Amino acid sequence: MQVDPVTKPSVAPATNPPASDQVVSLYAGHQIIYPRSVSGRFSQWRWGVVFLTQLVFYGLPWLQWGQRQAVLFDLTARRFYIFGLVLYPQDFIYLTGLLVISALSLFLFTAVAGRLWCGYACPQTVYTEIFMWIERKFEGDRSARLRRDGQPWSPEKAARKTGKQVVWIALALWTGFSFVGYFTPIRELGGQILLWQVSAWEIFWVFFYSFATYGNAGFMREQVCKYMCPYARFQSAMFDKDTLIVTYDSERGEPRGARSRKADPAQLGLGACVDCDLCVQVCPTGIDIRKGLQYECIGCGACADVCDTVMDKMGYARGLVKYSTQNAIKLGWNPAQVLRHILRPRVLVYTSILAGVMLAMFISLGTRIPFKVDVVRDRAVMSRVTDDGRIENLFRLQIMNATESVQPFRISVNGWPGMTLASNGSVSVDPAQSRWVVLSVLTPSDPVRAGSLPILFEIESLTGLGKLSEKSVFLMPR
Repeated sequence: MQVDPVTKPSVAPATNPPASDQVVSLYAGHQIIYPRSVSGRFSQWRWGVVFLTQLVFYGLPWLQWGQRQAVLFDLTARRFYIFGLVLYPQDFIYLTGLLVISALSLFLFTAVAGRLWCGYACPQTVYTEIFMWIERKFEGDRSARLRRDGQPWSPEKAARKTGKQVVWIALALWTGFSFVGYFTPIRELGGQILLWQVSAWEIFWVFFYSFATYGNAGFMREQVCKYMCPYARFQSAMFDKDTLIVTYDSERGEPRGARSRKADPAQLGLGACVDCDLCVQVCPTGIDIRKGLQYECIGCGACADVCDTVMDKMGYARGLVKYSTQNAIKLGWNPAQVLRHILRPRVLVYTSILAGVMLAMFISLGTRIPFKVDVVRDRAVMSRVTDDGRIENLFRLQIMNATESVQPFRISVNGWPGMTLASNGSVSVDPAQSRWVVLSVLTPSDPVRAGSLPILFEIESLTGLGKLSEKSVFLMPR
């Protein structure tokens, strides 16, 4: 008997083979930006602000005021010296006022001229400008840096990059040292560092601030402005159509295209923009201003400077890229019309509130009594009867002298007839110091007035600084 062989069913080949796994990144790749150097009026203003801010930041800690540092925030002693002012933690209201003034100023400047702070005075912009200037000194301008980074390593390339890093690190360390010098007397701090006697916390903050400066200005640069700074996210809430921003006049510039200097753009059907892309090359955040308002724009005006240079070479009128408003570009306003719309109700309200807060703060500083008093009950002895039958309560007064000379004070107490101090109540406090004084308050026994009774301490300066009153309570046993 013949048996048929068992055959396996054939399997048709797959028409669509499974695709291989692919990794999809959820984040855009970072492209290194090589900003081109630029010169012009906005660049000069920006460097003027750089010099001014750094002169203040690096020079102020070395300025002396009498026998002390002019500006010093002594956290250990809880004293804050600002030239002739001596402030205590109890003067926290002035810090609050300063923060309110800063916030209102930011609102006002943003409503008037966009990210003016970011483009000229922000520490991120200032130090980035300084670090890029050092980079150009070692590695050349944009084209040279692009060419050198595309080449393999060589002794020259290594020397240039090493030199740049050394100067960056030195500047960052000096910046960190200057920052800590506002909290520790900078002359003492310098001597302690030279003798290797500096505390661990001071070393930590010097290196922390140095690392922040080195990383933010040397490497992160535009990434801080684009992704880390919250101001870039909520600035649009303070913008409107009459806010001065860096704008591209598309009506005049489009259609863009290359041409020779002698060509007539009208005959070619072209606008004023020659499509040179220099406005993109000089932008520190790498954006194209011709695409309109973008949150990455910090309003530095570098694109306006370089565009004016191109317009001069082509023989065209300046202002293709300029500071203007969206309404002015759209409606063709002249400078007088732009100015009238800048002084709109929103700006006037911000200005009025800011002026009012500043005036109130200056009046408060000018009329403040330069000493403070805190009254604390001595909880070890609540109340006791003395040998002569009177009732005694103990109080502790802290008198803080906010002047830089010895101040004598006279203390008295008021409550009801017969209440006196056991001592004469005279005390003196050293310059910019505080002193605790223990006072014994005595009063005749009076069962009718048993309980917690209000009293008032009066502290009078014997040099004419003024008088302060502080409330407390006297415990009368039942």
